[in-house]
Amino acid sequence: MKILAALILVSSCAFAQTKVSGVVKDTQGEAVIGANVMIKDSYDGTSSDAEGKFSFKTDEKGAHILVATFVGYKAYSNSISLDGKEVVMNIVLQEEANVLDGVTISAGSFTAGEEKRRTVLKPLDIAMTAGATADIAGALNTLPGTQKVGESGRLFVRGGDGNETRTFVDGMVVLDAYGAAAPNTPSRGRFMPFMFNGTSFSTGGYSAEYGQAISSALVLNSKDKAESNQTDIGILSVGADVAHTQVWKRSSLSGKIQYTDIRPYFGLINQRIDWITPPQALEGSAAYRTQVGKEGMLKLYGNFNRSSMQLYNHDILDPAKKQSYDLTNTYHYGNASYLQPLNENWNMRGGLSYTFNENAILLDGKPIGERESGTHTKVVTEYAANDNLEWRMGGEMIQRNYEAYQLNTTTQENQKLSFQEVITSGFTEAQVLVHTKFITKAGGRFEYNSLTNAVSVDPRLSVAYKPGKKGQFAFAYGMFRQSPKNQYVRLNHALQSEKAEHFILNYQVITDRKTFRVEAYYKQYNNLVKFVNGNANNLNNAGNGYARGVELFWRDSETIKNVDYWLSYSYLDTERDYINYPAAAVPTFASKHNFSVVYKHFISALKTQVGATYSYSSGRPYANPNNTEFNSDRTPDYHDLSVNLAYLPKPNLIIYFSCTNLLNNDNIFGYQYSDTQANDGLYKSRAIQQPANQFVFLGVFITFSKNKSVNQLPNL
Repeated sequence: MKILAALILVSSCAFAQTKVSGVVKDTQGEAVIGANVMIKDSYDGTSSDAEGKFSFKTDEKGAHILVATFVGYKAYSNSISLDGKEVVMNIVLQEEANVLDGVTISAGSFTAGEEKRRTVLKPLDIAMTAGATADIAGALNTLPGTQKVGESGRLFVRGGDGNETRTFVDGMVVLDAYGAAAPNTPSRGRFMPFMFNGTSFSTGGYSAEYGQAISSALVLNSKDKAESNQTDIGILSVGADVAHTQVWKRSSLSGKIQYTDIRPYFGLINQRIDWITPPQALEGSAAYRTQVGKEGMLKLYGNFNRSSMQLYNHDILDPAKKQSYDLTNTYHYGNASYLQPLNENWNMRGGLSYTFNENAILLDGKPIGERESGTHTKVVTEYAANDNLEWRMGGEMIQRNYEAYQLNTTTQENQKLSFQEVITSGFTEAQVLVHTKFITKAGGRFEYNSLTNAVSVDPRLSVAYKPGKKGQFAFAYGMFRQSPKNQYVRLNHALQSEKAEHFILNYQVITDRKTFRVEAYYKQYNNLVKFVNGNANNLNNAGNGYARGVELFWRDSETIKNVDYWLSYSYLDTERDYINYPAAAVPTFASKHNFSVVYKHFISALKTQVGATYSYSSGRPYANPNNTEFNSDRTPDYHDLSVNLAYLPKPNLIIYFSCTNLLNNDNIFGYQYSDTQANDGLYKSRAIQQPANQFVFLGVFITFSKNKSVNQLPNL
């Protein structure tokens, strides 16, 4: 009787569990490695292996939904019945249209506009691009149109300064998207790539929706509701972090705390900077996503960061003379966005963002600093009449408050320079399919600046022609404007917006896993800030300039199994007559030739993904006061070979290693000169270089969740 009871119990337990197995592939029949497969609204699931196969058991019963997700692909769902019999599923994931590098051509239709000419990188592309150290700007600097400005770390696009690229999160502007850094040391972006479905990078000719950016728009669209609960821990060579995600039926909440302390690392790697206290930072972020009604989505995001550092700046003529430099940065950013389809044709979205940034500096104990705060509100309506007509219109307001301060050592009073600026804008554009092979998008942007009482209307136009099934020609034109840098506006509130006029001609061929693009462009700059008679306190808008060039891009993730690589080349010809330039000259941040090769390879047998990036830039100009010809000297060419490796000894455990500048090249970005001449009548110089030739990073990342195969590989 006991034996019979035991057999009945075993039989009951066996029936209570259902095995779910199968394989996950893409539309080309290639295995999708690491896809999350799970029962919706449960903790049961797993991840696909190196062959795309998956298998797990579940205690759930009855009708359920099987969900499969992977970064860069549309979510898959299908109904299954759990009754104790094995369920075998062959899952095919469709690649997201917005992760293709350029135009999406499908079912005989195609699209004009900068959205389809952008280069889009998935989070994993950014995390696993060697040399980028999981920084969005670092990865984008391997793409055509960018220049290597290693002492800044920011995006310099097509002859544009670093402030001419503006970042947008869910359509909302970020007033300062980069962390604080010491003089002539690179800063990092404030946002991690895993927050977003994809990173869209437009190098010109972008939509009328985006303003206050005269060279480039970096558009980041955040993820929707998370799918599973998990806790992530990172043990890093430069600090540690912990994150947790909690999921409910219609919403999810994610939070992360990260502490960074470079002191132990600098103790091992010699630095060119004379640090008193190396950089330290505490950062926290949280994201809440909730479904509203049947199709609405509300997203809330917040971030805070506080960092500090101290160092000595040494005199060029007499290095024994030094000045202490103490920087404390406080940063807050909040973003709320809401999307609501109204019916089959109408859609409405809007949002609000807030930014606060303060740099408090002590120079030999004397306080100076600046703080900026601002809000951005936007409402957009979109109408799709049919496949032949789409229309968008909206309005927004950007409000900024800025203040710079320093201590007057004579009066012991704080001196302040400040301004308040409100920019009110409206925009509209329509896309019309004129013919099966010809499409156009036309629109414009209206702006009113309260500081200068200036009103402007800027036209935008994009057209595309598709002669065959895959290739497409495109042309874009637009006028773009942006307020000058804060350091200039605080001195002269009457300065008008700087302007750039874009002309772009493009040809590209895109298949599911290959992209080829060639693009030529011309930009005309006007109203640039100019020092009157070289006086930095007397400013006007008499500056001008141009930039023109040709770019090539090739990406292939099909030819070699488990290999993804891309090549990019940019040729740039540019000159400017602005700020303190005595005449038109090539600006110090511009290099004529830029070339990058990025290679990524997943080795299934070793459970390892390896990557390598080689970057080259021709020499940049710099001003040598010992040479009567302005900006005629050139730095040595820039070379960098970086590598990285991610090893998965267990599905939920990752060991990650990266090293920049593996060959230890002594790259120089320019020179600083003494203010006075030495005894020999010459101005002495000091090379501008990175704090160390190489940066080595080691991290261990552990994930805790009921699904033991979930890991942080897409989040590194």
